[in-house]
This record gives sequence, structure tokens and C-alpha cells, in this order.
Amino acid sequence: MRVSTLNLYNTSSNQLNNLQSALARTQMQLSTDRRILTPADDPVASARALEVSQSQGRNEQFATNRNSANSSLSAVEGALQNSSELLQDIQTLVVNAGNGTMLPSDREALAVELEGRLQDLFAVANTSDGNGGYLFSGYKTTTLPFTASPGGATYQGDQGTRQLQVSDSRKMPLSASGSAVFEAIPTGNGVFQTKADATNTGSAIISTGSVANRGALTNKPYELNFSVSTDTPPVTTYTITDKSTGTVGAAQPYEAGKAIAFDGMSFDIKGVPAQGDKFSVAPSEKESVFSTVTKLIGDLRAPTDGSSGKAALTNNLNTALNNLQQAHSNVLTVQASVGAHMKELDYLDSAGDDLGVQYAATLDDLTGLDQVKAISDFSQQQLTLQAAQMSFKTMSGLSLFNYL
Repeated sequence: MRVSTLNLYNTSSNQLNNLQSALARTQMQLSTDRRILTPADDPVASARALEVSQSQGRNEQFATNRNSANSSLSAVEGALQNSSELLQDIQTLVVNAGNGTMLPSDREALAVELEGRLQDLFAVANTSDGNGGYLFSGYKTTTLPFTASPGGATYQGDQGTRQLQVSDSRKMPLSASGSAVFEAIPTGNGVFQTKADATNTGSAIISTGSVANRGALTNKPYELNFSVSTDTPPVTTYTITDKSTGTVGAAQPYEAGKAIAFDGMSFDIKGVPAQGDKFSVAPSEKESVFSTVTKLIGDLRAPTDGSSGKAALTNNLNTALNNLQQAHSNVLTVQASVGAHMKELDYLDSAGDDLGVQYAATLDDLTGLDQVKAISDFSQQQLTLQAAQMSFKTMSGLSLFNYL
């Protein structure tokens, strides 16, 4: 068989190119620590690796989102803690205001202190989120949540709760609506509220009351009207009027401190009611904590002349204290919810870390390089290429002219 010089050069050149390409490919695998350099190397593994890489990127983004959510919730939790402490301080001041030996100047000093606490409460409710927005304004992040008004405060945010996707199937609240935290406070004991009429002239004081039979509750408004006879000694009686129907019950004798129970509710009245004194019993309503504190400041500055004035102050202080206790409980409930969300984020972080390890291991199985085998292949390919180059050099040097 005749082998032409051109054929020899072409065949040897192609073989050297193939060997060099294989060596370069192995070197690229070693430098990138990847078995698959192009999808053509392993189409099935490449497609699967792309899916896993996308899932890994999404998991990393969720981790970033969880970090942001935890930061936001930490700020909310701090604001709620400050609110809780302020409400505790205000309740202490209300208890102190009930001291019967206090002079008007003492109550004025308490009123001034309460004004300071009210401003502190405004500052907490208008806490910034650190990104140019506010924690408690709902979706209206750039709107100041609360502004002072004659009756307390005006909420300028909305009822929305911002959320952030923190996993494939979970959205996490980033804040709480200011309305839910500071405005939607149930009055009285949370089920019904008792209140003395502002025109009362006696010294009677009504208690907060409690639910005696929840199944018997009708959630109707009632009014107690007192009558004092001209007998000697005078006899005090009261009637209960159903305000929803106008029905007036039979007159009943009044005994100070004795429980008055009807429609599943129970409370008592102490002191000496005067002719025409009235007390209302109605379902709880929603009241802003700012309104409660504003009313309280006005009550402390109101005149307290005589037994009727002192009784009015005591009734107002009791009402304010009940509402403040409800506000404090509401803040603690929201704070507990925030804490539960933060704990859930910790669990999701742990699960996300485990998932990240799993994705990394799967990608390594699909595209990872066996370093020992690759180094061995590289050495073998390098040796083969060197041998081919030497043999080509020797063969290309052969010529009959060298022997003539």
C-alpha cells in the first residue's frame, strides 16, 4: 500500500488535533471542577442540573427574603414591647390617681405626665421601618399612621398587612396594621361595658362585671334607673330597661355591693345612688387607646367636688383602667403573634439550609468531576500526545534522500 506524504501529514495532523482537544477538554474540566462543560456532554444530566440550579437559586432568594422578614418583624416586636411598657406605666398612673387624698394639683401633675406618655405612645405608633416607611401604616408605607386629633388620634393608614414570600408555600406578614394594634380595643371587660351617666349626682360606683353565663348573653343594651323614695328611712330601688325594645322591668330593691345579674351578665354597684341616677350596660365597642388616654387626661382635670364628683372620677378611672388593660392585652396578643412568626422563620431557615445542602449534593452528582480520574486521564492524554508528537516528528524526518 502506498502512503503519500500528503496523506501522512493530514492523518497525523488530525490525530494530533484530536489528542490536543481531548487534553484541553480535560484541563478545562479540572479548572472548572465540572464534568459537564456543554449540554452536549450529557443532555439528560444538563437538563436536570438546570432544574436543580433554578431551585437552588429560588431557595437562596427565599433565604434573603426570610432575613428581610426577620429584620422587619424584629422592629415591630421592639415597637410593641415599648408600647407594652408605656401602657403599664399609664395603668400605674391611673391607679395612683384613684388615691382619695390627692389634691387637684396632684391630679394636674398626673395629667401632665400622662400627656407625655401620650406623646411617647404616638412616637411608638409612628415608628419608622428604617427604609423610609412606617411599621404600622399597612400598605400605605410612606403615610404617617397616626396624627393627633381633639378626641385622641386619626388613623391615616389602612387595614392591609404587608407580606413577603419566604418559602414555596408560605407568605410571612412583615408588620401589623396600626388600626388592629392601637384602635380596635374592646371596651369594658371585652364582652360588655358598664358606665355611670355623666349627670349622676349620687356616690354610687359600678364595677366592670363579668360574664356569668355566656350562653345566656343577648348582646342588648340596658339602662339601670334609680329611684329614692321620700320615706324615712328612704328606700332605693332600680329598674332595668331594655334599650333595644324599650321594655322596663319591675322595680327591685337596691343593696350596695350585691350582685346584679341578668342576660348572662353579673356586676355590682356600691355607694349611695341619688334620685334619677343612671347606669348603662351595653355590648363592648372598639375604642382607640389614644382616645382612652385623652379622655383620662380630661377626667383628671375635671372638678371633683363632693361625693358625687369623687364617685364620677372613680367611675371614669375604672372605665379607663379597664380599657387600658384591654389595650395592653391586645398589644401582648399581637406581640405573641409576631414572636410566633419569628420562630417560624427560624424553622424555615433550618429547612432552607438543609434544602441548600441537598441541592448542592445533587448538582455535584450531576455535574461534579471525579478529580482522581480526571487527573489520571489528563496524565495519560498528555503522555499520549507527547508520544504522538515524537512519532510524527520521526516519521516526517524519514526520506530516501537521506541515504543517497
